[in-house]
Amino acid sequence: MSQRLQPWIGVLAVLAFIELVVRVGVLPSRYFPPMTDTFAALGEQVTEPEFWSAVAHTLEGWAIGLAIAIVIAVPLGLALGFNDYLYRAARPAIEFLRPVPSVALIPLAILIYGTGLQSKVFLVAFASVWPLLIQTIYGARDLDPIQLETARSFRISRKDRILQVTLPGAVPYIATGLRIASATALILAITAELIIGSAGLGREINLARQGGATDLMYALIVTTGLLGWGLNSLFARGERRALHWHPSQRAVVA
Repeated sequence: MSQRLQPWIGVLAVLAFIELVVRVGVLPSRYFPPMTDTFAALGEQVTEPEFWSAVAHTLEGWAIGLAIAIVIAVPLGLALGFNDYLYRAARPAIEFLRPVPSVALIPLAILIYGTGLQSKVFLVAFASVWPLLIQTIYGARDLDPIQLETARSFRISRKDRILQVTLPGAVPYIATGLRIASATALILAITAELIIGSAGLGREINLARQGGATDLMYALIVTTGLLGWGLNSLFARGERRALHWHPSQRAVVA
């Protein structure tokens, strides 16, 4: 019980510290409202339908973009990981495209798709595909050679070796890539809403800033943090259940 309470004690301590430095005037309340005002504004927003509509728009772009990234990255990563020729041929292109910032593609997204949902999905998918692709490739290539040789010695077919030996060994890497890609997708969804003006929490944050409602702006920022924390916890729980057999999860499950 004490181990579960320690993170919450740390969060409360940080919030109390911010409240104190604002109340005593170390930070100007005009730009940094007290945490009590921020959470009061958040409590008011929870009762507003527009707030939940913005959350739904953000999650819509996150989910569609992440789903596209999964469909592209996982099969492609497995194919590149299983085949040395394909890996060596595709590696220069991957190393060139992977460092390209997704925000640099915003003008292209607006030019092709406009300022709606499609632009947000394009940016989310582009940013999310790389961590998942790299993790999948590493997972497919980082296998114990003894396992493969044992499977060959028992004359197991190539299809069964992939499904029963190679793929289970790559699943922990893919699960980690999914959690990273999920966080990246949420960041890009909100970034697209801030810059492009697509419907969602990012646009509401920008509107609150323009209207001078700093308490509302920070309340919406806190909402994005809570949303990211919730999604990461959801993926972590799914990872623990799917990988209960893996050594990295045994201590957590126990």
